[in-house]
Amino acid sequence: MLNTASTLATAWPRRLAVAFAALCAAGLAHADTLHVAAAASMTDAMNDAIETYTVEHDDVNIVPVYASSSTLARQIANGAPAALFISANQKWMDWLEDEGVAVQQRIDLLQNRLALVAPTDEAAGDFIPGESGELVRLLDDDERLAVGDPDHVPAGIYAKQALKQLGEWDALEPRLARASNVRSALALVERGETPAGVVYQTDAQASDGVTTLGLFPLDTHDPIVYPAALISTEDSDAQDNADAAAFRLWLEGDAATAIFADHGFASALEGDVTKHDPTPDNDI
Repeated sequence: MLNTASTLATAWPRRLAVAFAALCAAGLAHADTLHVAAAASMTDAMNDAIETYTVEHDDVNIVPVYASSSTLARQIANGAPAALFISANQKWMDWLEDEGVAVQQRIDLLQNRLALVAPTDEAAGDFIPGESGELVRLLDDDERLAVGDPDHVPAGIYAKQALKQLGEWDALEPRLARASNVRSALALVERGETPAGVVYQTDAQASDGVTTLGLFPLDTHDPIVYPAALISTEDSDAQDNADAAAFRLWLEGDAATAIFADHGFASALEGDVTKHDPTPDNDI
């Protein structure tokens, strides 16, 4: 004969565990899902921002997607879910609007710098692009310079502008290792597959595998500004828009600004963006 008291004592913890799991599942099921599309260079900073935000807003499940801004913009135009888009340049946000996508509450959120990097096991030293020697001298005959693809990746577009302005483009264009996004360009340098690369300052700061040789002068390329905007589609509902608006507003606040600053980003919210004439031939 079974011992009823013993059976109950054994079964009760299991029932509690099942009930707790059901409650957790129910909570997740009722959490609103917010899809955020952000430039690849924002990966670390945005992950930290999302983690901080969701501690205080556990009713929202934020799902980030990181890629080149060009890839994200095209995916959004083709119907991929994204209630908030943060691009690494103005042109791909403009392109979305030109494609008829409803871009709302657009702001300039962040700024960045363009950096020349090398693997950490290379001898580091002061290097001011355009002043202390040609970049091409960093490359042996069969070596290449890692960049985001200048045909569409914002970091590559900025790099092309800078190299043109410095008179280096013609020599270096045939020797570029073109990556699908700036983090892929960074990885080429980290792995030692290229002796140098052009990435954002924030990418260099995030990596233990590269050292920064120098920053490109601000007047050699367009201001590196990250616009953020709400994306409204036929599939969007009022809750999607409300969640996205609340998160975008939070990204403007002190807590998010501090997180971004820790990762090397500067705020663009006060409109303090360096202005200059863009270099020619920089269309995406």
